[in-house]
Order: sequence, then structure tokens, then C-alpha cells
Amino acid sequence: MIDTTDEPVGIFHPTKPLYRFTILIFVASLSFGSYFAYDIVGAIAPTLVEELGVARGTVGTFYTMYSVAAILAVLIGGMLIDRLGTRKASILFSLLVLAGAAIVWGAKSIPLFFLGRFIFGAGSEPLIVAQSAILARWFKNKELALSFGITLTVSRLGTLFAFNTGELITHYFGSYRYALFVATIFCMVSLAGNIAYIIMDRRAERILKLRDESTQEKIVFKDIKEFKLTFWYVTMLCVTFYSAIFPFTALSTDFFVDKWGISRVAQTGGGFFHQVFNNFFHMFSTAGGISSIIIFASMILAPFAGRLVDKIGKRATLMIIGSLIMIPSHLLMGITKIYPAYPMIALGAAFVLVPAAMWPSVPLIVRKERVGTAFGLMTAIQNIGLALFPFLNGILRDITHTYTSSMIMFCSLGIVGLIFAILLKKADAREGGMLERTEKLQTSG
Repeated sequence: MIDTTDEPVGIFHPTKPLYRFTILIFVASLSFGSYFAYDIVGAIAPTLVEELGVARGTVGTFYTMYSVAAILAVLIGGMLIDRLGTRKASILFSLLVLAGAAIVWGAKSIPLFFLGRFIFGAGSEPLIVAQSAILARWFKNKELALSFGITLTVSRLGTLFAFNTGELITHYFGSYRYALFVATIFCMVSLAGNIAYIIMDRRAERILKLRDESTQEKIVFKDIKEFKLTFWYVTMLCVTFYSAIFPFTALSTDFFVDKWGISRVAQTGGGFFHQVFNNFFHMFSTAGGISSIIIFASMILAPFAGRLVDKIGKRATLMIIGSLIMIPSHLLMGITKIYPAYPMIALGAAFVLVPAAMWPSVPLIVRKERVGTAFGLMTAIQNIGLALFPFLNGILRDITHTYTSSMIMFCSLGIVGLIFAILLKKADAREGGMLERTEKLQTSG
């Protein structure tokens, strides 16, 4: 960045790290509200089933509507960011997120609830893409990996808060609508963070020569025909793996209440914030807290898993190990009475290993010019699974009156994912073993 004005260079000048990391705080907040609002439906699923008088399949469809919108949004979101720029596009997406969350909060009918989730999904996924473009604009060739790590941690805090406070808010204030109201408030806070970023970004643009980075998750359809078999194996593993995680957590709180009778909130007295703290402290003894173990594990261990991958390589091997861990985790919860916190810890380990090895593999198996299309296509295909399996999960529960069939379905997805991981390792070996090498060997090779 080159200073282009005569403005005095103080401690809060755009060329200073303090300015850049202040921007990072606001940019990281962009997706906190949307992560909370996405998962609050699953966190309060038992109450929604009771108070709305709906089937579990309907709760699953709330997630399906989000993912259908996300598929469409990913196809055009990247191009929209390029056309409007990150500032205008991010505000548009933040407003869609807020509008969708507000419609869900105020919905008096299931169709209106569906509409709110659809609008919310149309804004949430491209907002994450815009967030990535903003980070590239400010942190490219500086602390880009660090900025992405901090942003992901803040985002997943939204999920952690949703699962550990959703039923508490509902119980304390007497209605599930208060939990949906909090989701709307958090989306409003994220919008405020976006506005603060824009103000700071405009000031910096007057002072510095800033280039608006184009989004990296934009699909260029003519690029697709060049992808090798290894890319398609990674993509299919992505679909099966995430379809066995997020659609499961969509109704896992209800599952833990339904099968084990686990408490929805930790029993304690005192004020609201004391109860919130107590709920986090007793995460392993509440249904929502156990659901959040997967996310909590990824928040704590993901940076270490990333360093492990950089140090030892073995990406395809780690994807095989992660897929192997997933299979008994789902099966134990489905057919035994073992306390679910233990299989959930194992599932959390799988959720750390597989993404840490999978997403960094893409730039190694596609040409640099095709990486954007690869990530965009993977995200779109991934959301097909995220649209289908929450619905199937709920339908199976309604038909069989237990979650056993659902857990066998998720276990089967783990088996299919394991097959793709094995096929990936074999295909990678035929193409030179790039995924199994360390970063140092890739550079020297």
C-alpha cells in the first residue's frame, strides 16, 4: 500500500497494523449473526416440534430451504461481487440475511418460515464469499491465513452460542420466538459490523491505492471440463462428509432429548447471564451442548490440524482416517445407549481432520486459474447434499418414530465417503502423489 495523501501518519493510519486488525474485527463479525441464525433452528428443534405442532421433516425442510437458496446464490454471488464490488455486495447480502432472520422471527405460518429461511440462505452463503474477498483485499501477502482463521473462529462462535443458549433463551423467556429474536439481533450486529468496515474501507481508499480483489469462489463453466478425477473424488467426499455432519446436527438436539432424555438446559438458579455461563460450563450434560461438541472441537483444534497437514502432508490418508472415525461414531449413537458425548467427541475429531486435509488439497490438484471455479463448484454441489439430507433425516424420524434409521443413513454416508477417500488416494498416486507430499516437497518438486 502506498500513501497517496498528505494526511499525517498516526497510530490509526490505514498503513498501520492497528487499522488493519480493527477492520478484521468488523469483517469477522459479518458472519457471526448468520451462523447463529442458521443453527438456532436445530438448537430449539424439540421446542419447535412441540409448540408449532410440526413434524421433524418440517424442521429438516427449514434447512433444505436455506441450502436450495444457497445453491442458486453461489452460482451468481461471485459474479455479483465482481460487478458491484465487495462493499455494495456485502451490504446487499447482509440485508438479505437480516431480512430472512426477521421474517423467520415474525413468521405466523410454516410457508412464511420457509420464505424467511430461503431469503436468509440467499444472503448468507454469498456473504461468506464476499467476506473472503474482503480479507484478500486487506491481508493478501500479509496475514491472510491468520485472518481467515480468526474469521472462522468468530463465525463458529455463533454456532457454539446457538446450541448452548437456544433452549435456555426459550425456557427463560417462555417462547421459542425469543431465541429467533436474538438471532435477528445478532444479524443486526453483523450488519453494523459491515457498515463500520465500509466506513473504514472508504477512508483507506482515499488514502491508499487499494485494489478490490475479485471473489475466489466464482464458477466459470468452461473450466469444469479440465478437472481431473482427483478433483471429483474430493468433491464427492465433500458432499458425503458434510451431509453426514450438518444435517445430523440440524436435529441432533432433538435426537439427544428424544433417545436419552438429556436435559435441554443445565438446571440452576440465578439471573439469565449466570444461567448462560452455567450452560456453557455444563456443555457435556445438555442436549444443545453435546450438539456443539463438533464445532467446539474444530474451533480449538483446527489450527493445529492445519499445521499437521503442512508438516506431514498425507492429505488423502488423513481424509481416509477421518472418514473411518465417522462411521462408528454415527453407528454407536444409532444402535447403542452409550452416552452420546463420547461418540460426538470422535465425530469432532473427524470434523477437524477431514476439512483440514480436504480444502487445501484443491489448489494442489487444479490449475491456479481454475481454483475459483473449483471452490465454487464444490460449494454448490455440497449444498445439494445439505438440502436433501436434513429433509430425509426428519422424514425417517417421523416414519419410524426413532432416529435409528437416520443414524444408519449417516453411517452409510460415512462408508461412501470412505470409498471416495480410498479412490482419491489411488488416483493421486497415479497422478504423482501430490496430496501425500509435504508443502516443502511440493515447492522443491
